[in-house]
Amino acid sequence: MLGLSADEERVYEALVALPGSTVTALADHLSTPPDPLRRTIEALTDKHLVAGSGSPERYLAAPPDIAINRLVQQRERELSAARAKVHSLSEIHRSAHRTSPELVIEQLTDRETIAAAVAHMESEAHHQVRVFDTPPYYELPGGEGAARNTEAQIARHKNDGVAHRVIYSLDALAWPQKLETDILPAVRGGERARTRRTLPIKLIIRDDQDALIPFDLSRSGLQVAYLVRRSPLLTALEALFEGEWAQAAPLDMAPAGRSEPDEETRSLLTMMMAGLTDTAIARVNGWSTRTTYRRLQALMTELGASSRFQAGCLAERRGWL
Repeated sequence: MLGLSADEERVYEALVALPGSTVTALADHLSTPPDPLRRTIEALTDKHLVAGSGSPERYLAAPPDIAINRLVQQRERELSAARAKVHSLSEIHRSAHRTSPELVIEQLTDRETIAAAVAHMESEAHHQVRVFDTPPYYELPGGEGAARNTEAQIARHKNDGVAHRVIYSLDALAWPQKLETDILPAVRGGERARTRRTLPIKLIIRDDQDALIPFDLSRSGLQVAYLVRRSPLLTALEALFEGEWAQAAPLDMAPAGRSEPDEETRSLLTMMMAGLTDTAIARVNGWSTRTTYRRLQALMTELGASSRFQAGCLAERRGWL
């Protein structure tokens, strides 16, 4: 999560709980060979999440609140750079003749042509389709056209293994019938969905081959989209998507939980992110170890987290920390 591999996340969490560990002690604790562990520690050191000193060298993890903020800031910098790249390359290509198939950018100017381009990108994808989904819509959610698109997507996933990664804006989730008739059936059919408060553009990317950027010109009575073929501009659009994907929150299909934690939950999160062990948390609160473990697991389940590190990130997103 947030730029850490599974091994890096595991080692960081271990150092949060076991400050001052040597490579040998950490290898014993994690049941991991020392050499790969050293490489993982070096990667965490390069990211300023771990520091070592002494002989033999002992390692300390950066405080979790600082570490998470640092990773978030790094992702935000990468996202800003990707957006700047898109803007720069769009300016370079703005004077291109957009009706020639041989050129990088082609302008599509009617509903039927745009719909055919969307269908082509779905039917001809070999590996994955990536989407920024935000209103307005050419096919009204809940309508026959939208239902056909969802059915085609599910069929491509089941029959051909084509992955779909979609980021929905909050406006998309709130759009009438969109969540119930389009999004949830697609997610149940295998789509990987995440959410962002807002999205910079509407976007569809087919593999690493081409992208479609629809624009809303409804006030002028026009429907316009730009088809972008393989080029530095397409590479920038892919980077923009991946940056937004890294920042997006997984779509929670469970019933909505509480918007604010109670004082006990907030205290538990603070102690957990400070690196306190279950035993220490139990001692502070006067609980048994079993009760402490049960409450921690219930909190992680509520957040949808599989590790303490991920729980901290999700709690930060909800504004609980």
